[in-house]
Amino acid sequence: MRLLLVRHGQTPSNVDHLLDTAEPGPGLTPLGEAQAAALPEALGDEDIEALYASPLTRTRLTAAPLAAARGLGVLVRDGIREVSAGDLEMRPGHSPEGERYLRTVFAWAEGETELRVPGGESGGEVLARYDAVVAEAAASGARTVAMISHGAAIRVWTAARAGNVDVAFAAARPLANTGVVVLEGSPSDGWKALSWQGATVEPAGEAGPAGEPLDTAG
Repeated sequence: MRLLLVRHGQTPSNVDHLLDTAEPGPGLTPLGEAQAAALPEALGDEDIEALYASPLTRTRLTAAPLAAARGLGVLVRDGIREVSAGDLEMRPGHSPEGERYLRTVFAWAEGETELRVPGGESGGEVLARYDAVVAEAAASGARTVAMISHGAAIRVWTAARAGNVDVAFAAARPLANTGVVVLEGSPSDGWKALSWQGATVEPAGEAGPAGEPLDTAG
């Protein structure tokens, strides 16, 4: 299966760099609406057979133009929502609390899945719910699937599940609004990232820079 993981369009909380993960969450800014409207053309070469979105308002609004252009229904699944910020909700992304959030989620991709965001989820819980939606999509028989999801969730799942993406690579590459990570594979055979926001992904360890710049969730 070819899997397109797409971050939603810009929200007011993205502009303010806030950890905003609770449901239903904000809508899109005018720029976010324009980004969503541009998705059908941006993904014009992709033969998308199934379209998923998280329950949050911003992902459903982002999915709507693509769904209309392709004649697809939007399958809303809680499993691909953003990683809950718990007690850190609405804290600035570049505050100590925001940095703690992203350090925790990237530790999950290195195997420390028992760690928990304060008042929020553990790594095991997050990866299991995301895995379940991906497994559902794979079992459907669809050859190309798009999932409109969230920045931290996409990055940590890809770092945990793609054999050629490590934590240093994912942590150093924040996803822009409507940025796309393209993978291929299956739950049984594993996953390989083909591109990250349009750039080809090299094997893990060959191109990933050192350091872990942090950015806002959402």
